[in-house]
Amino acid sequence: MPLTVTKLAQACNLSRSTLLYYEQIGLLGRPRRTAGNYRVYAEKDLERLRQICVYRDAGVPLKDIRSILDGARDSASAVLRRRLLELNAGVEKLREQQRLIARLLKSTKQLRRLPMVTKQRWVDIMKAAGFSDDDMHRWHAEFEKSAPEEHQEFLEFLHIPAPELKKIREWSRK
Repeated sequence: MPLTVTKLAQACNLSRSTLLYYEQIGLLGRPRRTAGNYRVYAEKDLERLRQICVYRDAGVPLKDIRSILDGARDSASAVLRRRLLELNAGVEKLREQQRLIARLLKSTKQLRRLPMVTKQRWVDIMKAAGFSDDDMHRWHAEFEKSAPEEHQEFLEFLHIPAPELKKIREWSRK
């Protein structure tokens, strides 16, 4: 039973333009034409298109599909083995990404469980290390001068309220 472009495309759940593209690149043969110049496809065209779809669904590139369908039978197994190796490598890469994300999530949870460093705790640490109030002031001034954005982030990390944070940054600039 002869098939039109639309009927052939529908039989394989393809768009009409995909079918015409396959014809254009020589993956699907040129069909005979009617007196009105309409394409008419035969049963063998439908069978070839179904084979193309099977290989395409397996992720085989179109150039390799052509070599499988037009070449020797053993070319199919070589192409499919290569595709399987590519898939295995892709799956392994995805598994590694999965493991990395799991490790990142685990470390994030561990970080959240650490006791928070507060302003008071930081001041106590600095004093225990021998810093006087003047030393701490110089430390803030140098931090503000050399890395103002990071100084802001550090003060926010210590959970210092915004008005107090603003004051610290202001006297650090003097």
